[in-house]
Amino acid sequence: MLNGPLLVTERLILRPPAAEDFDAFAAMCTEEDTMRFIGGTCPRPQAWRMWCTLAGAWHIRGFSMFSVIERDSGEWVGRLGPWEPDGWPGLEIGYGVRARFAGKGYAFEGVVAACDFAVDFLKWPSLLHTIDPANTRSQALAKRLGATNSGPTRLPEPFHEAPVEAWTQSAEQWRINRKGFAA
Repeated sequence: MLNGPLLVTERLILRPPAAEDFDAFAAMCTEEDTMRFIGGTCPRPQAWRMWCTLAGAWHIRGFSMFSVIERDSGEWVGRLGPWEPDGWPGLEIGYGVRARFAGKGYAFEGVVAACDFAVDFLKWPSLLHTIDPANTRSQALAKRLGATNSGPTRLPEPFHEAPVEAWTQSAEQWRINRKGFAA
C-alpha cells in the first residue's frame, strides 16, 4: 500500500518506505563506507527502529525520506529526500545510497526529484544538506546541485557532537540552478 507520493525519474522510482525494503536498508546499515557520515553502522534491530522512524515521519510530518528503487531491476538503491526531525537545523534534503549503487549518478537524479518535490509541493523556502567536513563526495553532490557551504551547524542529540556544515540554497536559487539540469 502506497502511503505517500510516487516520483518517477529516468532510472528511479521514489516512494515512501515499505516493509519489503527493510532487508536492503538493514544491509546498507552495515556498510562502513556508506554509513560513515550518516550515523555509523548499526545492527539489524537498530536499523529497524531507524526504518520505522523514516516511515513514521510520513504520517507525523507529511514528508520523509523516500525509498529509491532502480526502475530496471526493482532493487532498493537507498533512501533520500525531505528530512526535519525535531531540533534539526533546517529543512534538509538528505541522501544515502548503498555501496553497490554509488558512483552511478543515482543520488543526483533522486535528489533533484526530491528537491523539486520539497520546493514545488511542500513549498519549502530553502534547502539544506548537513554534511560532515570530511565527506568530500557529499560536498561534491551538494555543489553540483547548486548549494553553497554556509558554515558549521549543529545537529540535535545524539548527533550533537558530529561535525557538520550547512550546505544551503534558497528555493529561488534552486529554481534557477534547476534550469541547468536535464528534465
